[in-house]
Amino acid sequence: MDKIAVLIPCYNESKTIEKVVKDFKSVLPEAVIYVYDNNSSDNTAEKAEKAGAVVRHEYMQGKGNVIRRMFREIDAEVYIMADGDDTYPAEYAREMADKVIFKKADMVVGDRLSSTYFTENKRPFHNLGNTLVRGSINRLFKNNIKDVMTGYRAFSYNFVKTFPVLSQGFEIETEMTIHAVDKNMAVENVIIDYRDRPDGSESKLNTYSDGFKVLKTIIRLYKNYKPRQFFTLFSFLLGIIALIFFVPVFITYIKTGLVPQMPTLVMCGFVVLAAIQSYFSGLILSTIAQKSKQDFEYKLVQTEDKLKEFKSENSDKKVKGGEL
Repeated sequence: MDKIAVLIPCYNESKTIEKVVKDFKSVLPEAVIYVYDNNSSDNTAEKAEKAGAVVRHEYMQGKGNVIRRMFREIDAEVYIMADGDDTYPAEYAREMADKVIFKKADMVVGDRLSSTYFTENKRPFHNLGNTLVRGSINRLFKNNIKDVMTGYRAFSYNFVKTFPVLSQGFEIETEMTIHAVDKNMAVENVIIDYRDRPDGSESKLNTYSDGFKVLKTIIRLYKNYKPRQFFTLFSFLLGIIALIFFVPVFITYIKTGLVPQMPTLVMCGFVVLAAIQSYFSGLILSTIAQKSKQDFEYKLVQTEDKLKEFKSENSDKKVKGGEL
């Protein structure tokens, strides 16, 4: 088991990966640097290995798939995750790792948005998207995460081994944030300087398609994690629609004693039934979600026990090594 593992998912980052690996080795000399190559068509893997990283491969395309593989394969007390594009300075890694070790944080967020992101980033729609996503999640999940979509994070062993990776692409960061908030895990923020990609390095993030996936992820996770609020809102909207169509029918009935728009009245009845069904579905699903949280707490205890076993084994090996 590693003390600190630096995890770097990569796809065609040959221009920057060597510098990124060397920077992290300089700041965290005791860490093992893992570079996971995701079907790069350039010599990213060769350069990373030359710089001293342990290179592994994930053949299913997508950042979420790479992170799933990393989290399954690597055992460490502290995980530092960063991108291979040299936009995240390595000098903040020590502070982030210390928050996991000494303050028992489960996730440490490298906060770009409170420093240089909006001046360094040259893509205005990315700026708008980050602001929109951060505001949506903080409002829906009642939290104050400073940077939802940053790729620079530190994790505890407990977080990594209990986080269900469902997203395949760049929406994985949003999923991590919502998971940590919903499961009441300890989250810390570290303000970092952000720098834009160097010349010749191209972003793999598509502003529109990946942005749409992120918004879909927020809605999906809100439905899964907060079903009572989600379905109550849906029920309220259905009730408003039924009321809008019912009022003219009711006014006609008051004036004439007749209901000439009988199909409209029948439709209103069905919409009201759908609203009632939606509301009670939310109540039932909220009970299931609460049970899921209870099961998660038991899983955390089991994961903590496994971490203690790892530490005990490492300690025994060190003692035996000293005796030899």
